[in-house]
Parts: sequence; C-alpha cells; structure tokens
Amino acid sequence: MRTAAGPAVGALVALAAVAVACTPPQLQRADARRSTPPPAAESTLTTPGFPPAPDRARDQLARLTVAWGKNWQTYKRSEFGAGWSDETDAPGGRNGCDTRDDVLRRDLKDLREDDRNPCVVISGTLHDPYTGKELPYSYRRASRIETDHVVALGAAWRAGAWAWTPDRRLAYANDLDVLLAADKDANYAKSSWTPDKWKPPRKEYWCEYGRRWTGIKAKYGLTVTAPEKRALHELLATCG
Repeated sequence: MRTAAGPAVGALVALAAVAVACTPPQLQRADARRSTPPPAAESTLTTPGFPPAPDRARDQLARLTVAWGKNWQTYKRSEFGAGWSDETDAPGGRNGCDTRDDVLRRDLKDLREDDRNPCVVISGTLHDPYTGKELPYSYRRASRIETDHVVALGAAWRAGAWAWTPDRRLAYANDLDVLLAADKDANYAKSSWTPDKWKPPRKEYWCEYGRRWTGIKAKYGLTVTAPEKRALHELLATCG
C-alpha cells in the first residue's frame, strides 16, 4: 500500500542522486580514497630471505643459464599489464593497496600515512639507494622519486619473459622484490641496461644491487649474458 510519505522519499532519493552527479570528480576520488579498506594485516612488503645473502647469491649466479637476449625487438610495456595491479599473487599482491604505495610504505623513512587509508603515503623521505641523495616525498607535490624495476621489464623480456604467460608478466611487474623507490635521474640513466652497462653511482650499494639482481634472475628463471654475469661477479665481490 502506498503511503503519503512515498513521494517525499522518492524526491529525497532523486535529490541525493543529483548531488552525487554534481560532485566534482576530484572530491569523488578523495571520498573513494578515504573509504578504501586498510591494507591486509597479514600482507608483507619484504619477502623473507630476499635479497639473498652474498654466498647464496654467488651460488644462484653460478646456476643461471648464460645466453644472449632474444626478441628484444618485440618488447612492449603493455605486455606486462596496463599499469600497477594489486591482483597478483606476487609479494604485496591482494593486500588492498596500490603497488606504488606499497613500495613507498616500505622504502621511505619518516613515513606519514593517511589517517583513514593507511595505503596512501602522505609524506616521507627516501634515502636513494643508487645515489645516496635524501629525497623528500609529499602526496600533493611533484616528486623526484620513481618506482624502479631493478631488472627492468625490457631486460626481463630479453632474458626470457617474452615466453611467459600474461599473468606471470603481470606478477613480475608488481612483485615488490623486483621494485625499488629510486631517484628519477638515476632511474632514467639506468633504463633497461644490465650491470655490464650500468651500475649505481653509489658504490656502497654495489653489493646489494648485485644480490638483488641475481636474486630476481634466479627467482624467475631468467638468463644472463656472459658480460652481465662477469659484472655481477664484480658487484658481489664488493660484499664484505
């Protein structure tokens, strides 16, 4: 049975719909950001045992297949997914947070997270591993900080990722073991070069860079070129 309140209720619903439609997009995005669930408590931003210890990395390096890169001319960034994705089983996946925010939460110090959504990093400071620079980060300002794939997507493609399934490539692109927050200029200079073509300017990081690079190649069964393998030996030789 229809009551007298029926038309009034309908009018209120209609007005609410109009109000949402008229809300500026940036405010709608802010509301969505505030309502996003917090990261899953059981999620981890660091895989235990990664990067491998120096002796373990040397053993892994000795076991990597040596081969020249293939299919470099067919590489496309889109082969690894359209962008960041939380929908993978890689470390950091399915925790409710954007991959880039996971990297910032892990790598920045003096970290300040959003009160309502701890996925979102409001501010912090990066001690850049490649250069040693102290780089500030603010959510509302342009930043010198980029998210670097240590073994770049192009380098992974040449070393075997060209033969992977799309799901495996998406997982690789969003695997926190593969990613580091880094200085924009250093990341640009690094590009998709292997360690025989580029090493971090900060030599104090060479040991860990060699450990990370070798660990990634071993984890994903990627090949190394002969010059790359020699360069990795040199990097690992700097480990105390």
